[in-house]
Amino acid sequence: MSTDTGYDVGKGDSVHPGKPVTVDRYTGGARINHWITATSLVLLALSGLSLFHPRLFFLSALFGGGQWVRTIHPWIGVVLFFSFLGLFLRFWKLNLWKREDGTWLARVRDVLAAHDERLPEVGKYNAGQKLVFWSMSILIIVLIGSGIVIWNQYFAAYTTIEQQRWALLVHSIAAIVAISVWITHVYAAIWVKGTIRGMVRGSVTGGWAWRYHRKWLRELVSKSPADAPTDDKKRTAAE
Repeated sequence: MSTDTGYDVGKGDSVHPGKPVTVDRYTGGARINHWITATSLVLLALSGLSLFHPRLFFLSALFGGGQWVRTIHPWIGVVLFFSFLGLFLRFWKLNLWKREDGTWLARVRDVLAAHDERLPEVGKYNAGQKLVFWSMSILIIVLIGSGIVIWNQYFAAYTTIEQQRWALLVHSIAAIVAISVWITHVYAAIWVKGTIRGMVRGSVTGGWAWRYHRKWLRELVSKSPADAPTDDKKRTAAE
């Protein structure tokens, strides 16, 4: 059963009664978009690190050698940019900051200690996920902008050596930060059991949705037909 898109509800989000209750979280298109972006990030990290320091040059063998790395790396960056643009257009509204996000972030110790009862109800994404989304949005713009400046094959005639040096520094710093954010994102997805299922299968259990994104689940239920699960049924599923 589908629902109308709401402020905390994405396209294709819906609740399915059953044992257990299941909740559609991501469409097939969104999942493909996500995994193209993730694959691009991994390939960029490996190829970029091989060019970053001589001790890491051995990573270039994964791409056929140094010459191939220098050729392929920027084009993977182009794929990443447009792939992430697709994610941005899909999810930016759902990642707008709200009052409860500040409260959630202020209680990050309770998040780490799994004291969920002390946390505010949040929508489809919590404050941590939103910080990852917006930081990656900014970092990818910085990476593609600085990357164009140092892409000598096509843009050397439009930049100076000094500009290229500064762009290389900015590009390297942004890449290190982006890799750190990505590692945090992956760790959080593994740490919160049931999260990866959403991006692999497209759905999560009602118990998972009730525990971690209760406001989102409430809105989904309120937009579902009368036979949709009630809050009591959601609590039962969570148990």
